[in-house]
This record gives sequence, structure tokens and C-alpha cells, in this order.
Amino acid sequence: MAEMGSKGVTAGKIASNVQKKLTRAQEKVLQKLGKADETKDEQFEQCVQNFNKQLTEGTRLQKDLRTYLASVKAMHEASKKLNECLQEVYEPDWPGRDEANKIAENNDLLWMDYHQKLVDQALLTMDTYLGQFPDIKSRIAKRGRKLVDYDSARHHFESLQTAKKKDEAKIAKAEEELIKAQKVFEEMNVDLQEELPSLWNSRVGFYVNTFQSIAGLEENFHKEMSKLNQSLNDVLVSLEKQHGSNTFTVKAQPRKKTKLFSRLRRKKNSDNAPAKGNKSPSPPPDGSPAATPEIRVNHEPEPAGGAAPGATLPKSPSQSSLPAVVVETFPATVNGTVEGGSGAGRLDLPPGFMFKVQAQHDYTATDTDELQLKAGDVVLVIPFQNPEEQDEGWLMGVKESDWNQHKELEKCRGVFPENFTERVQ
Repeated sequence: MAEMGSKGVTAGKIASNVQKKLTRAQEKVLQKLGKADETKDEQFEQCVQNFNKQLTEGTRLQKDLRTYLASVKAMHEASKKLNECLQEVYEPDWPGRDEANKIAENNDLLWMDYHQKLVDQALLTMDTYLGQFPDIKSRIAKRGRKLVDYDSARHHFESLQTAKKKDEAKIAKAEEELIKAQKVFEEMNVDLQEELPSLWNSRVGFYVNTFQSIAGLEENFHKEMSKLNQSLNDVLVSLEKQHGSNTFTVKAQPRKKTKLFSRLRRKKNSDNAPAKGNKSPSPPPDGSPAATPEIRVNHEPEPAGGAAPGATLPKSPSQSSLPAVVVETFPATVNGTVEGGSGAGRLDLPPGFMFKVQAQHDYTATDTDELQLKAGDVVLVIPFQNPEEQDEGWLMGVKESDWNQHKELEKCRGVFPENFTERVQ
């Protein structure tokens, strides 16, 4: 019997819930069709919009915080492996081995402490903050359902009152159900009307505390890490002093393409070389027509190491002071501004000037088209006339001192390894 009673109660409850759902659905349809009015509360609706916005922001913050923690964990692992590598390559007879090992241990502990404090002071607080939203969201949804029940009961009571044939018993029952539905709704409504604005205002303090905690932890972490890095640097400086003769030197990337000026030189030599089996013509005596100074339109650099046999006629002493006419192509200028190119647009800089670099190491040129650099030299970087000539890791430029002195791009320009320099402008 008890079992049957239990089943009867369960069946009755299910039937009641089904009936409520049907009644609510019917009421919502009538409201959408405009055949039944709907109780509105604009202030509460604004609170719900704020709640949803706050939930979205908090969920995103939680996700990004977890991503940040995962990145800290990854950096910890990478730092640990790097220190392990240093310990393996640090030979037993090198000075500072024990100190380096101790620094690596402290480094590992510092990362672990930083990660754990982020979890305790930021992530757990974040989880607690978001933990209150599901319950409130559920109560907001329930309030919405109770509001529909209240509207439905109100409309049912009003319809019985306005009916031509009134049934007082039904009216009384409908009024009782209306009062009950109104009471349930108002109790939930009052509680949420108080909680939602309070929750909305709490977001400011929460955001401040969360980001202050993260910023403070990160600041302390980097301070302590800086001390460890300085200690490791001191150990390595001591090692360098003992083994200074074996200091690693910076090397330029190999140039795989044909050297720019070398190619031009070979091309000119090939064009001007005499036919096979012929001897070079003897230079004409002074005063002959052939001894007249050469007027040259020069768009390519003068090949180093002298002209090819038979390519250029020697000049007499009286003619050696006559310079060759050089025609160079410069970008057009408008009101003193260089048009075209990515340069700064100033006439005191080479055409196409892009930026400045400063040599950090000495570089000894290995070919005639390369610049010889000393640490501290400033180079004005310009584009390659033919981008296909550029090798990876190499730039074209002219030393600032040479440009200021000669203003002759063709004679001063050259290529240089980028990794020997650092951009300064």
C-alpha cells in the first residue's frame, strides 16, 4: 500500500508539472499574439542584462587566467630544462659549478612558488566569484516561470469575473490560486531585486583585487628572478675570465648568392675582354683623339682592382685631374622632400634611406662589395637596387661617416651582416 501511495503521489506530481507547462506555454502564446497582457518590470530586466554581462566577463576572465597559468607552467618547464642543460655542459673543473647548480635549484623553486601563489590568490578567488552565478541564474529562470503562472492566474480570474454566467465557487478558487501565485512570485522577485544590484556592484572590487594580486605576484617574481639572473651572470663572468682565450665570436651568415659587385666586375671584364689570340692594343700617344678624357655615364659601381685589359685608356698627367662625369639617379623632390622610397624624406640622407644601425662588433670585409665595420660605426641602410641580389641576413648600406664626407653613394655603399649590428633609428 505504501508503495502504491508513493507511486500515486509521484504520478500526481508529474501530471501537475505537465499541466503547469501546458498552461505556461498557452499563456506565452497568448502574450506573443497580443491576446493577453504581460507583467513588465524594466528595472528588473536591466538587472538581468547586467547579470548576463557580468557572467560573460567573469567567464572570459577565468578562461584567460587559466591560459596565463598554463603559460607560466610551460615557461617553468622550459626554464627548468634550460638550466638542466647548463648543469650538464658545465664541466666539473670549471669555477662556479656549485653556485650555478644552486642558482638552478632556486630558479625552479621560484617558478613553483609563483605558480602556486597565482592559483591561491587569483584562480581560486576567481572560481569562488563565479560559483555564485549558477544559482542566481537558476533563480532568475524560476522567477520568469512564476511570473507566467501569476499572469495566467490573473487572466483566469479576470475571465471568470467578466463571464456572463458567473460561477462564484470557481471565482473564489481562481482568486485563491491568484493570491498564491502572486505571493510565490513576489517573494522570489524581492530577493532578486536586492541581490542582483549588489552582485553587479561587487564586480569592481573583485576586478581590482584580482589584477592587483596578479600584478604584485608578478612584480615580486621578476625581482627575485632578476637577482638569480645577476648571480648566474657573475658566475659566467668568472668562467669567462678563466677561459677568456676561448670566447665565442660572432660570425656572419654565409652569402650564398653571387657577390653583387663581383658579378658586375666579371660582366664588365667579359664585355671588354679582347678576342682570344689577340693582344691588347697599345695605348695611343698623348694628344691623339683617343687620349681625350672619357665622359662616362655611370650607373654601376667602378670595379675594384683596376679596369680590364683594353677596357679603359690611360690618361696623361694633364688629364688625370679631370674627373669622370657621373650621372646618378635620385628620387624626385618636391619642396625639399624626397618623393618615393621609404626613407625619411631628408636631402642629407642617401636616396631610399630606410633606417640606421650601429655596429656591435668589428667586421672584416671579405669581398670588395662588403663594408668594413668597427664597433660603434653607424650605417645608413638603403634598399638593394635588385632585391634578388640580397642574401638572407645581409643588408645594403653606407657608413654615415663616409656619406657625410663624400655624398657619393656608388663609391661608399656596400653590404654587411645584419647580426653584427643593432637598429638605432
